[in-house]
Amino acid sequence: MKEPVHIFWFRRDLRLNDNAGLWQALQSGVRVLPIFIFDKNILDSLEKNDARVTFIHQCIHYLQQQLQAIGSDLEVFYGYPLEIFKHLGEQYLLKMVFANEDYEPYARQRDSQLQDFLHSIGAKLQLLKDQVVFEKTEILSNTQSVYTVFTPYSKKWLQKFSNKALEAYETEKHWQNFHKVSHKSNLISLEEMGFQKASQSFPKPEINELILKNYAEKRNYPFIESTSRLGVHLRFGTISIRELARKAENLSNSFLNELIWRDFYMMILWNFPYVAQSAFRKEYDAIPWRNNLEEFERWCEGKTGYPMVDAGMRELNATGFMHNRVRMVTASFLTKHLLIDWRWGEAYFAKKLLDFDLAANNGGWQWASSSGCDAAPYFRIFNPTEQIKKFDPQLIYIKKWIPEINEFSYPKPIVEHSFARQRALDTYKKTLESLK
Repeated sequence: MKEPVHIFWFRRDLRLNDNAGLWQALQSGVRVLPIFIFDKNILDSLEKNDARVTFIHQCIHYLQQQLQAIGSDLEVFYGYPLEIFKHLGEQYLLKMVFANEDYEPYARQRDSQLQDFLHSIGAKLQLLKDQVVFEKTEILSNTQSVYTVFTPYSKKWLQKFSNKALEAYETEKHWQNFHKVSHKSNLISLEEMGFQKASQSFPKPEINELILKNYAEKRNYPFIESTSRLGVHLRFGTISIRELARKAENLSNSFLNELIWRDFYMMILWNFPYVAQSAFRKEYDAIPWRNNLEEFERWCEGKTGYPMVDAGMRELNATGFMHNRVRMVTASFLTKHLLIDWRWGEAYFAKKLLDFDLAANNGGWQWASSSGCDAAPYFRIFNPTEQIKKFDPQLIYIKKWIPEINEFSYPKPIVEHSFARQRALDTYKKTLESLK
């Protein structure tokens, strides 16, 4: 007789505490087998020194240790999810598979295929909301339509925001319901999966209350340690969005607003999945991008001759992080000054950012290129030189990443600002007017 189990599948929720799907699984009355899958569908497209794989591997190792300490274990697999669940179906009598919702197109396709397979063997997939405060169609206008502009969405979000939405799931009260094991399993190594261990360190999953208190005042200055650095932890769920939102509610409306933006872009991706490949405003797909490869490579390397842009790109390449103000400047420069397709920049950020999140990255790049769900018109173009005067006037950030800033070796500007600005305005205007 096969042993009946429920499975909890860790994905973007790499923690035991305050985990909605795990809490639901542990309530089920059947022993819960926790698993994690290093998904080859995702990993095969990554560079072999991708630091995010190291980060995930460290998180999985810690989770496994936690579970082994209470007499359970985390079964870790490397392969294709559907094949692995077919294997588990042969090994156990599967009743239910619990997981937390993932809103990205690949995840939706993967989960749909899994649902079909589980149905064929008399089992069921149950997905829970965990990585956002409000999801899908929870925030609707008075006419019951999805919001496509942030400001009215955020107002309705705040109206619905309550202590109930932020209640923690007390999973630790039910840990006795985990599947029990007599032998501890070993964790597959990075090398066995063909990856190298990253040398960089990662920020800790700790909420710095002082940073939150000063967030509104200091968040735009890249030379100050003024941002939470929690992006990678929200991306992989090593910190609870509910815990962070509770802190933000008490300490910083400005930081809470950033969490609302995060929910907004997740909602947009769910309801308009085409944005993963195309402009939200479809007429912007007609923009005739220049797509000069040499200029793109200079942007990637931080050699455009515009210090704010170059410092940001060098910081990204060296650390996997870029300050949010600088993200806006670099993205605006690529799309407006160089007229290079926002998808090129989006893909580069997706490859380099530790905290890469498809919804937020896509939303940010479409915001910069004016092709997204944003009320501002296309003639918003950042002046990189003015941005330095406002946000790094003493060149502290610039000199950190461009030590040769005052030497002849630093390149001349790749394009003149006024010329590039006018070229972008003319290109956008001509294209959009031709479609009327």
